[in-house]
Formats: sequence, C-alpha cells, structure tokens
Amino acid sequence: MIQEERKMAYKDNNQAVQNLILENREKLTISGVIDVLSFDDQIVILETELGMLTIKGEDLRINKLSIDTQDVIIEGNIVSLSYSDKEERKSGNLLGKIFK
Repeated sequence: MIQEERKMAYKDNNQAVQNLILENREKLTISGVIDVLSFDDQIVILETELGMLTIKGEDLRINKLSIDTQDVIIEGNIVSLSYSDKEERKSGNLLGKIFK
C-alpha cells in the first residue's frame, strides 16, 4: 500500500492505533509510522497516524524501517519524545518547535 493510500484509509476509518515501546531509554519501537521526514544522530522526525513525532537524543540510529508494516525501531540514548499536530507542519511551525 503506498503512502497516499494509507493516509486515505486512515481518514476513512478515523481510527488510529499506535504503540510506542521504550526500553531502558535505549531502544524505541514505534508502530503507525507513515513517513520518516528527517533524521540524524540527535533528532528523528516522523509522520505518524497520530501526528508528528519528534525524538531527541544522542547517537540515534534507525535500526529498522518498514514503511509497509509502518514499524520503526530507533536505538541510541533517547532523551525526549514529543508529538505535534499535522497542521503545525503545514504552517511551517515545525522547525520553530524543534529548536525551542
């Protein structure tokens, strides 16, 4: 299923299920990921079914990425997780929120 079809299916069903499993602040497993927008060793920005998810930390790396199953595994020293609404991305406020 391509990305646009997944977005439409979500809008049609209006039901989103997302799991975040954080193990010892070193391994984060995320389901319900639509797209990886940006990543480096200090910040990962994901578009999920429940909004934009920003993961901050040190030595971050994406260990598993499966857009087909919508799963992502991130490893490293995880410091924070924060959600923002999808509308904020469209209005250009995302970068301002990241660098607060």
